[in-house]
Amino acid sequence: MGADTVGLVGAGGIAGVHLAAWLRLGVDVAVFSLGGAPELVAGHGGRVVSSVEELWAVSDAVDVCTPTPSHRELVLAAAAHGKYVVCEKPLALTVDDVTAMIDGCAAAGVALYPGHVVRYFPAYAAMHEAVAAGTLGALAVQRFQRVGTAPAMPWFHDDRLSGGIAMDQMIHDLDFARWNAGEVVKVYATRAVGDASGPGPALPVTAQAVLTHASGAISYVNGVWGRVGVSFQTRFEVVGDQGLLQHDSDDHQPLLVHGPSPVAGSGYRPTVPYGEDPYLSELRDFYRAFREGVRPRVSAHDGRAAVAIAVAANESIRSGRAVEPEVWP
Repeated sequence: MGADTVGLVGAGGIAGVHLAAWLRLGVDVAVFSLGGAPELVAGHGGRVVSSVEELWAVSDAVDVCTPTPSHRELVLAAAAHGKYVVCEKPLALTVDDVTAMIDGCAAAGVALYPGHVVRYFPAYAAMHEAVAAGTLGALAVQRFQRVGTAPAMPWFHDDRLSGGIAMDQMIHDLDFARWNAGEVVKVYATRAVGDASGPGPALPVTAQAVLTHASGAISYVNGVWGRVGVSFQTRFEVVGDQGLLQHDSDDHQPLLVHGPSPVAGSGYRPTVPYGEDPYLSELRDFYRAFREGVRPRVSAHDGRAAVAIAVAANESIRSGRAVEPEVWP
């Protein structure tokens, strides 16, 4: 099918990132949101539509960039109107919801792709290529860390709406750990929350998850939501029986700012010091999938598995015991 008009639902921070990338791909973008659409379009381009019904009517494909609790309803509605769908991560808060989304898209004959953009970051992509090529030998241990300013919108800090740090932020590295080392059979996780006496959410929030893979490999994932001014930082270390591969974003920052600065990279979204914008790479991959049937780097099945791991992490945080996530053939 062609996807020359993309309907973008939502007008938050990630919607602006997606809108800019779609426009760079030469795609016509129609934007609908309950609030903020005119301002978003004024800042980037595209056009505003007045209702979601108008969005379905003018779009070839739909990009869902709304808060997580709305994903299932919007994805299923897009599928019912015959639209291919991109949906920001996490696809949903429960495995059952993701399964319903996948089944609904399959029944409608359309594809569903999750926004797991870290698979497109140059250092991470190069690391996975080395793992897949066997450069490191059999994987033994992986360590991932992701630190940034906590999201500003209050709904992120309500676990019932966002799934908390494990579901919203750490899901990137949970997905990557599985992509490298295969299915996860056990998850043990903990979370610590900082001072709640002041205004706003209790910060910092720190969580750790230890994943046991069916292969026998072990992955350690650490996520931090910090106070305003904490620079975005990522690190990974992947160890196999024939080698070690490491990366630290602090070693590759053109400008590193610790403080209340609006400079890109000092908040929830990292800068990319080299290579193409990963969001552009990601959406180009999905655009080619829509138009040419090319299989993209990430699938709805991958999105469902990542949600299952995050669900297990949250259950482990609540129960204090290791949890087996749901897996599929």
